[in-house]
Amino acid sequence: MKENKIIFPNYEHSILNLINTILKHYKVETKYKTLPDLEKILEKNYKNIVLIILDGMGEHILKSITPNEFFIKNRIDILTSVCPSTTTAAITTYYSGKPPIETGWIAMSQYFKEYGRAIEMLRKTDSYTGEKINTSRMDVFELVNYVKIYEQIENLQPEIKAYEINPTFCEARSKRNVKADNIDMLCDSIKTICNNNDKNFILAYSEQPDALLHKYGCESSEVKEFITQTEKKIEKMCNELKESNTLVIVSADHGHKDIKKIYNILDLKEVQDCIIMPPSLESRMVTFWVKEDKKEKFEKFFKESMKDEFILFTKEEFLEKNLLGYGKKHPKIDDFIGNYIAVAIGDAIIKLETNISKEKSNKKSTHCGFTPNEMEVPLIVIDCK
Repeated sequence: MKENKIIFPNYEHSILNLINTILKHYKVETKYKTLPDLEKILEKNYKNIVLIILDGMGEHILKSITPNEFFIKNRIDILTSVCPSTTTAAITTYYSGKPPIETGWIAMSQYFKEYGRAIEMLRKTDSYTGEKINTSRMDVFELVNYVKIYEQIENLQPEIKAYEINPTFCEARSKRNVKADNIDMLCDSIKTICNNNDKNFILAYSEQPDALLHKYGCESSEVKEFITQTEKKIEKMCNELKESNTLVIVSADHGHKDIKKIYNILDLKEVQDCIIMPPSLESRMVTFWVKEDKKEKFEKFFKESMKDEFILFTKEEFLEKNLLGYGKKHPKIDDFIGNYIAVAIGDAIIKLETNISKEKSNKKSTHCGFTPNEMEVPLIVIDCK
């Protein structure tokens, strides 16, 4: 695999730096670098600042579908996602202003010793059975809690009204939460808020095109239709916000990669012989708990059989490279990561299942790896003054 096909997170030029540029504008003390070009734009002192996150709309998907249209014409930069390039880690970076190393929010499925289960972080369900987690004795999510950006902004500048717009199924993280289950509702909600008499910050999140990408793939007509129509709707919204003194920023949490090969963890007998418990995290970034006397065999399998599909790190190597970002390591990180981590660089996944898990359908496209398609996202800025 050629070196230029691999992109590591750049925590000086990433979505982390995007949200910290906005936080700095609102006088929130930050320790992460900002984006100078965006910082200069924000000096214009807008009444409304709107950040729209289109889940999964990576730079390469956008360029392949509408290379000469509204989004690309207003794109001022290309950023990296965080590691892993997945919604759990990336959207939490947006919501917290911190990298995964500090929040402890790494991936879809994380093992909590307090429950003896791998838990889907955003759904709070057992990763294998789908059962809702009973938190009557202890809510482990208190262990990975963080101060939301809405609270950070309003605590320092009470005159700023911080809004969150997201789908009905999403947890409300702001006291000013507006539900929008499609792009039309999202745009209408943004216009309503921006036309009030307050100074507003809005973070609007859409779960699309991610859900469509998983189901249909990057080259599908469904994805092309969504991005084409969404671009037109956001352009129309921006035109209708003229003279409202609004800055609209559009970006994503990560991109996507079409999948060509599927390895089921239950069929990888060489791996099964080496591990002491089911692996977790995600299908393109997998962590393993490997027996001490099987490390050599495990490493040999990955380096010989998976060398074009995954990079294998020891836990020490992974953390030393600061792939989860810089800062104070969350105390749960050492629980969530086994003694090996494999990150995808090709077009394969390792399907994580157990013999009691519900069978899940295969995804046409997914993310979490170090390919440009997954790691690079656009930074689009529209001045609606």
